[in-house]
Amino acid sequence: MKKLVLALMAIGTWCFSNNASGQDTLNVTTHDHITINTNQKEGVNSFYEWGVFPSKSQNIRRIKMQVTLGHPDSMAIAHWDYLDHIYLRRVGGTEGESKDIEIGRLITPYGSSFTKDWEYTWEVDVTDFASLLRDSVEVEYLHSGYEPEKLGWALTVNFEIHTGPAVANPISIKELYKGSFPYGDINDPVENYFTPVKVNYDDKADFGRIRIQHTGHGFGPPDYCSEFCTRWREVVYNGKVIDKRDLWKDCGDNPLYPQGGTWVYDRGHWCPGDLQKPDVYNVDAKPGENIIDVDMMPYVDSVEEVEGREVVAAYFIQYEAPNHTNDVAIEEIEVPSLKQNYGRLNPAVFEPVIRFRNLGSEPLTELKIKYGTKGFNTKTFKWTGSLDFWEETTLYLPGIVDFEDGMNLFEVELLRPNGKKDEWKGDNSLTSEFKSLKELPLEFVVAYKTNYRPEENHLFMVNEKRDTVYQRNPWESDSNTVYMDTLKLDPGLYEFELTDSEGNGLEFWAEPQHGYGYLRFLDMEGNILHHFLSDCGNGQFLAFKATENAKPDTTVSQNAFFIYPRRTRERLELDAFLESPKDMKVRFMSDGEPVEVHEYTNFKQGTLEYYIGYLPKGRYVVEVYLDDELVHKDRINRD
Repeated sequence: MKKLVLALMAIGTWCFSNNASGQDTLNVTTHDHITINTNQKEGVNSFYEWGVFPSKSQNIRRIKMQVTLGHPDSMAIAHWDYLDHIYLRRVGGTEGESKDIEIGRLITPYGSSFTKDWEYTWEVDVTDFASLLRDSVEVEYLHSGYEPEKLGWALTVNFEIHTGPAVANPISIKELYKGSFPYGDINDPVENYFTPVKVNYDDKADFGRIRIQHTGHGFGPPDYCSEFCTRWREVVYNGKVIDKRDLWKDCGDNPLYPQGGTWVYDRGHWCPGDLQKPDVYNVDAKPGENIIDVDMMPYVDSVEEVEGREVVAAYFIQYEAPNHTNDVAIEEIEVPSLKQNYGRLNPAVFEPVIRFRNLGSEPLTELKIKYGTKGFNTKTFKWTGSLDFWEETTLYLPGIVDFEDGMNLFEVELLRPNGKKDEWKGDNSLTSEFKSLKELPLEFVVAYKTNYRPEENHLFMVNEKRDTVYQRNPWESDSNTVYMDTLKLDPGLYEFELTDSEGNGLEFWAEPQHGYGYLRFLDMEGNILHHFLSDCGNGQFLAFKATENAKPDTTVSQNAFFIYPRRTRERLELDAFLESPKDMKVRFMSDGEPVEVHEYTNFKQGTLEYYIGYLPKGRYVVEVYLDDELVHKDRINRD
């Protein structure tokens, strides 16, 4: 047993930090930058690792699980949006009982366009399983899929544990539903699997929590259920519908973009590159027998072979009464932030955005909030509203985000919930790092090329007073046309936005019939100051500072590359716009192996044409190198 403990401490170690309020934060890393890939024969591949978590005697306030995928060190990156599960397996050592509890669900992104320095981190709250994440714990990452085994991901799973008094003491965990259930089979309806479940409360229970991971997969004619069809689900408690929602998610605003596949298409309660947040419902404990039920929209597939599947893992956790009466927690600073999941909102300047949650038994009706950038005057705001226990809200705070050149620190503190002392201050404060705004000159050109659907796109810009100082409305633009609008601005702060009403950006590889467009800011000599991504889904956002002596951001490349069409039978073009002349190499790759290479000396800008009609049909990746450094990747389809 001694050898086991030493091994576990080497694999999953504690890293502590402390704040002045007495709350410690420790990190337990189970999977530490391991390489994962598929098992083509089985369709699933499991990766087991151990971690040493706090003992059962130590108080745990919250646990956040952070999952990071990156480009693997020793192989090419994976391509497909596969369904992955994270399970809590054995607890208490190698002889411990297997719990078989799904604590997280991630759908991998389309990775073919990601370069070697790419990685992305998601986060989800797993405090509901804190009673089991104790001592020695085995965690399984189950990766599904059938792509070549020489493709993979670098995986890290970390548990960020905040010590302190539990929000409410957990009592028990019960499985409600778990499996992959057919949807649309007239001979085997999904209601055969969503049968009512009876629960009886412990004498100490004050409330129960229903926690559901639910995603739709598989598709076929006529309705492409369950991945590409919207359908509703009801959660019923003791005969009363406590929630009804469409199991559908808008993927055009996915913070992880662009991706190499059909990432913009909305899906059945998930998107590619998404660690799903579970649906959570608190219900009052009642004596006697209680009934939990899930109902799905009635549906019958009209073809013989049913492909739709509803993949569900649902649990019921019983809790004692909340430990505090007046208790509030800051959940997140969304703006300003460097976190990847808020990349579409940042950098921003006009309104800080925070989320906070009521953790006290009394409804939260008022709150004092102190906030601001370190080194600047602190602002104060009084929030009023109504939040029941465990409810959270997103708040836009008044005023601009102050900043100085370089990195900055934004601070938020929550005070006086309901006009009273907070009973646990350990989670009342939060800070976020953020970078100062990009500087642009007072005069520059908006270079906008429309695609064949200009009626979907709107361009506009506002100043500090929220006055619109520039816009190009959809009805003002013709298709496949270049517009060069010169702007002359006053010194100050601005926000510019491009929106796309159909969620497919100015270009999307799977819809070449829509053409392609681009959006760039150019200086008066025609050099790129900022280029927006054309494959942007619902749109793009930029906040900037206009100043007479604008300093260029030398940390970000202003090279622009555009391949069109990315779905072709024979020909495609590469439009390349470089900051300065360089030697350029273009490689066409198939599963990590080059099939065609082109080299150019002292290249600055131009449109290059390629014929690939002789290549076998399939997926390829185009890599662009400048002076032997990989700077751009795009996935293409040879139809």
